[in-house]
Amino acid sequence: MIVPARWARIAFVTAVGAAFLTAIAMQALVIAQSWGAWYWVPGSLSAVAVCLPALLTLLGQGRPPWPAIAGLGIAALTILVPRLADPPELPAEPSPAMALGLAVLVGSALRILPAVQAGAIAGADLAVVATGQLATTPSSGITAVTGMIWLAAVGAGLSLRLLDARASATAERARQAERLELARELHDVVAHHITGMVIQAQGAQVVARRNPEQVTEYLSEMEAAGTDALAAMRRVVGLLRDEADAAPASPGPEGLGALVERFGRKGPAVRLNMREGDWPPEVTSTVYRVVQEALTNVLRHAPKARSVVVTVEQGPLDITVEVTDDAPATPTRPHHRGGYGLIGMRERVETLGGSLCAGPRAGGGWSVRATLPAGEPR
Repeated sequence: MIVPARWARIAFVTAVGAAFLTAIAMQALVIAQSWGAWYWVPGSLSAVAVCLPALLTLLGQGRPPWPAIAGLGIAALTILVPRLADPPELPAEPSPAMALGLAVLVGSALRILPAVQAGAIAGADLAVVATGQLATTPSSGITAVTGMIWLAAVGAGLSLRLLDARASATAERARQAERLELARELHDVVAHHITGMVIQAQGAQVVARRNPEQVTEYLSEMEAAGTDALAAMRRVVGLLRDEADAAPASPGPEGLGALVERFGRKGPAVRLNMREGDWPPEVTSTVYRVVQEALTNVLRHAPKARSVVVTVEQGPLDITVEVTDDAPATPTRPHHRGGYGLIGMRERVETLGGSLCAGPRAGGGWSVRATLPAGEPR
C-alpha cells in the first residue's frame, strides 16, 4: 500500500490554517483591549477574507493571480476606509494576520506566475505595506512587522521558484536522455520485427518451389509481423517528436532473472515472482526497465533494506509489475525516492496505456508499481 502524497499537503495546509487562526485570535484580543470591545470584528473579518483564499491556493484550488489580487484589494480597503471616517475609528493598516495571508498569496504568485505578473503582485503588496506605514500616525510597530513578513514571502517565493526551475530542468534532461536512448534502440525494434519478416520470406521462397499452396500462410504471417513493426515504430517515433514514449524489443522476460541475480550480488536479497508470458516487445522491455530503475533506487536510497520482492503478474487484460523493499522508515529517509529516472519510465508506461506510481508503503518500505496493457494475443 502506497501512502498518498496529498496527505502531506493536507497536513501542511492544516498547520498553516492553525497559524492563521492563532494570529487572528491574538490580534482580536489585542485590539479589543486597546481600542474597545467591538473594534476587533472588522479586522478579524478582513483577515479571514484574505487567509481563506490563501489556504485554497495552497490546496491547489485557487487560480492565480486572482486570489492575490483580491487579497491586495481587501488590504487596500483596510487602509482607505478608516481614513474616510471622521474621526478615524479603526486601525488604518493591514493586520499581522492579514499580512500572513498576503505573504502566502504573494509567495505562491512568485513561485507560479510569469515573471511580470509575479513582480507586479509583489510590488503591489509592498505598496500596501508602505501606504499603511504612511497612513498610521503616529508610526506603528505593526507596519514594521508586515514589512518583515513581506520580505520573508518574497524570499520564500523566489527560492521555491528557483528550486522548481532546477527540478524542471533536471526532469527535462532525464526525459531527453530517455529519448536519446530510445533513438539508439530504435534499431533494435526494427531489427526484431524485420528479421522475422526476412526469415518468413526466405521460407516462403523454399515452400513456393515445393508446395505453392502454403505460400498464402507465409504471406499472412509476414503481414501480421509488418503490422506489429509499424505499431512499435510509431510509439518509439512518438517519443522523438516529444509526445510520448515506447520501449524497444529487448531484453526479454528471461533478462529479469539475470538482472535480479546481478542485483542480489551487490544489494539485499531479491525474490522474483514471475510467470513468463508472450508479451509484445514494447511491453517486455518496459517491464525490464521499470524493474531495473526500481532496483537501482533501492541501492542508492535504501541501504538498510534487507530484502526486495519483484512481482510480475499477468491478468486477462494487463500486466502488473511491483518492486517492494522492507527498508525501515526513518526521519532522514528521502520522501521522493523515485528520483528522475522514473520520469522517463512513467512516460513510457503511460504511452503504452498503463500507469506507474511510486511511494512509501504503510508500515515501512517503498513500492514501485506499474500496470501495463497485455496487448493483443501473439
